[in-house]
Amino acid sequence: MPFKYSLNSSTIKPTPILKKIEVAADAGYGAIELWHADIDLHLEQGGTLEEIRQAVDAAGLAVPTTIMLKGWCEPDGPELVAGIDECKRRLEQAAAVGAKHAIAGPPHGAVDFDLAGQRYGELVDLGLTYGVRPAMEYLGFVQDVNTISDALTIMRNSGHPEATIVLDPFHDFRGGGGHEAILELRPDQIAMCHFDDAPASPPANEQHDPDRVMPGEGVIPLREFVSNLNKIGYTGWISLELFREDLWEADPLEVATLGLAAMKEICEPG
Repeated sequence: MPFKYSLNSSTIKPTPILKKIEVAADAGYGAIELWHADIDLHLEQGGTLEEIRQAVDAAGLAVPTTIMLKGWCEPDGPELVAGIDECKRRLEQAAAVGAKHAIAGPPHGAVDFDLAGQRYGELVDLGLTYGVRPAMEYLGFVQDVNTISDALTIMRNSGHPEATIVLDPFHDFRGGGGHEAILELRPDQIAMCHFDDAPASPPANEQHDPDRVMPGEGVIPLREFVSNLNKIGYTGWISLELFREDLWEADPLEVATLGLAAMKEICEPG
């Protein structure tokens, strides 16, 4: 069975949020991932959450995730209280726009994996009160939670049956963890698969988000990534996530259309 295709709205970042939704639908995607920064900007400019939800529904799109939750993995104290308050605000937004998951970004520094498991379990419980499941993300450029295995450790330490993960081939490449740990997952544990590629230069351990390239234009073994998803029976969302200023300056519909074709070229060979 083929995957379902989503557009991460970072790929066409400068475009206003309602236009992003229109572009995703016009380009042929089934879903769009929304960033809370874009939602907040829409609200600051006098818009409403209801307008965003209505635009999504009118376009016939799903919202698999909103991005992101942070400040949830602090030790006890004022920073944790402030972080959880902000998570509550964002979870409320996620629920209002119809998101099934909200992505929980990892801490960038040293991590106590036992505490992180406890905090992530508490975050999932909190999210479920809003009808939204926080999904554990790893980032290839952070200190400790930079591979699938690291995120899996936190998920397992949480002991939570609703724990889920966000996969991303760029972060597998950047963090050096590769794609093999996908085989340890059940399909229902995967909230989202971001999709992207990376150039040969600079070296992997020096790359950051703006270095990402369109799928098929880089050196990541994306067909291996897809093969592992197929082996475990995953048929969920694959979402184009790029952060390139040259693409932000281009026509958003052209970028989104090109990206969808690039993903299908990798994910639907032959």
